[in-house]
Amino acid sequence: MNDTPSDPLASATAWMGAKHKVALATVTRTWGSAPRPAGSQMAVREDGAFAGSVSGGCVEGSVIAEAEAALSDGKPRNLTFGVSNEDAWAVGLACGGTIEIHVAPVLAAPQQSAIAALKKARDEKRAVALATDLATGESRVLYPSEAGTDALHEAARLQARRDESGAVEADGKSWFLTVFNPPLDLAIIGAVHIAQPLSRIASLADYAVRIIDPRTAFATEERFPGAALSHDWPDEALARAPLTSRSAIVALTHDPKLDDPALVAALQSSAFYIGALGSRTTHARRLERLKAQGFSDSELARIHGPIGLNIGARSPAEIAVAILGEMTATLRQG
Repeated sequence: MNDTPSDPLASATAWMGAKHKVALATVTRTWGSAPRPAGSQMAVREDGAFAGSVSGGCVEGSVIAEAEAALSDGKPRNLTFGVSNEDAWAVGLACGGTIEIHVAPVLAAPQQSAIAALKKARDEKRAVALATDLATGESRVLYPSEAGTDALHEAARLQARRDESGAVEADGKSWFLTVFNPPLDLAIIGAVHIAQPLSRIASLADYAVRIIDPRTAFATEERFPGAALSHDWPDEALARAPLTSRSAIVALTHDPKLDDPALVAALQSSAFYIGALGSRTTHARRLERLKAQGFSDSELARIHGPIGLNIGARSPAEIAVAILGEMTATLRQG
């Protein structure tokens, strides 16, 4: 989320900085066609101003009233709402559902520091999770990438890997983990014909897409509207903006001068997906070149080649679908 009026973290931080009282409402569980998923949040100011959404408009009024009450008595509360079929239809769903919402006043210094830490980590594109004790409102900020052996930290690491907020049991308590992951990033090496549909559908899947190709006639805004373009050589571009555990990279040029340096950088990174276009013969030759640079068989096994799910894809658009499908399976299933 961006720092807009609809951004609950940004709004809560700004309001607290202006000495306002703030409560945070979080969807903790859903059944049926609930309008918003678990982890959705809304920040509420003491005067009823709010940012974010927990139901798409169905129960916001009631949640705001409960948040104001929580700010008055200083006590968190767990709410349950049934969204009727009529209300669900009004916000674009076919049928209703049930949602549970935790409302916590952010009054004490540790709670306010936690909200500020969440926003700071998110702005730095660092994975972070807010653990909330659903009984007491106690909260802890956890960083999934950092070392930690306690049960709650391990749960945060797993939820971050799943890219999913959810309830967990740890240390004899019921916690809700709200996960804030950095945006997904896709680096496409080679502004070739397959890259065009891939960049479009990856953007629809919430990837920040960057096209890396030193050939200026290939990587143009006309061919790749909305994508970030780099005309640097791949190793230079990836050194300036390194791949992370939220990154996928696909090498599409068939040219070792471009693909191989990108794959070297990818293998040295924590990128969750590495793919390379080419036949089995082409891929075998590629692996031999990379092995000669010192990479082991287990390291080279990270490269998906031939690239994409085996769905019989033929056209550039179909190949792009196969690639995104394989990326998604790797991201979600590990």
